[in-house]
Amino acid sequence: MARTWAGPAAADVDRHARLPSEALAGLREARLLSAMVPSDLGGDGASVAQIGGAVEALAQQCASTALIYAMHQIQVACLLRHARSAALRLFLQETAERQLLIASATSETGTAKDASSSRCVLERRAGGFRLDKNVPVISYGAHADAVLVTAARSSNAPTDQVLVLCRRPELQQTGVWDTLGFRGTCGPPYRLRGQGPFDHVLEDRFGDILARTMLPISHVLWACVWLGLATQALGKARRFVRESARRASGALPPGGYRLVEVARQHQRLAVLVRSEARRIDETPAEELAEPRSAAASNNVKVSASELAVDVVHGALVVTGMAGYANDGPYSMGRLLRDAYGGLVMVNNDRIAANTALLLLAAGEA
Repeated sequence: MARTWAGPAAADVDRHARLPSEALAGLREARLLSAMVPSDLGGDGASVAQIGGAVEALAQQCASTALIYAMHQIQVACLLRHARSAALRLFLQETAERQLLIASATSETGTAKDASSSRCVLERRAGGFRLDKNVPVISYGAHADAVLVTAARSSNAPTDQVLVLCRRPELQQTGVWDTLGFRGTCGPPYRLRGQGPFDHVLEDRFGDILARTMLPISHVLWACVWLGLATQALGKARRFVRESARRASGALPPGGYRLVEVARQHQRLAVLVRSEARRIDETPAEELAEPRSAAASNNVKVSASELAVDVVHGALVVTGMAGYANDGPYSMGRLLRDAYGGLVMVNNDRIAANTALLLLAAGEA
């Protein structure tokens, strides 16, 4: 199904930096936006590993589609684990019924991309809330049915944050979206203004949501995106070597030996990512927030993003000019540009610095 929905339009999505609307329509038709929602609310109750498999399959056709799907499911997971009000449970049921698309606005202009601090303050109004936030990126925000937004409980405590469901917030675009890769995720900066009933504010502190759910599931589902696009690159390299050997009456082409190393790196990536997805499913949420577990999750994100670049780079070397060209069946341009996105989506250096602190904390435990 991913080949039918996402593959044919992937190059056009990338070229014009447009939403992969064909793929999203396919996901809605197959009711896959609610795959993680439990059956009693109208979904399929899929595990993180099962969602990861879907993300991986999508990324083999269009990494932008896969990343949108992954980010949506991360928001669903946050609601499933941390939303207890009747209104939010009804929203999950509506997500299944109407195949709603949920985006995220956790970063904020002026906070040095620190998701654990908010300048935006949740303003209490009669019967509800109001908020006003400048966000450097909201992926697919203009096309989402709802956005989960972070805000401080008060202006005196920027790190005491809540997560709020905003239905169709007002979005004023404040910049352009013209990136190297993942161009179809369509995430320019916005000024976001939202309001709603107070039972759309999740009860748990955002710090707990971040540690127990958002970060570990983000890291593994993003890694599934990197794995999928690396799989596509390896497949192209294999086909190139096979076709070149056929034309040369069986003689191995110059890049053939290098294919072995590319396949080895891909195997390392696949084992790393799939075992982490199983670990996330098998580990209680409160344990995922412990320093050793959080450090392990961070390391998966960093290692997977680096290995994906290595695989695509190696596949490019194997295919040579056929991969360097922007047209033709072996082109690696879009895959390489998308792969580099993994290194900078929450910069690996920042994650490494945080991991060092986690390891110190784990050593004291």
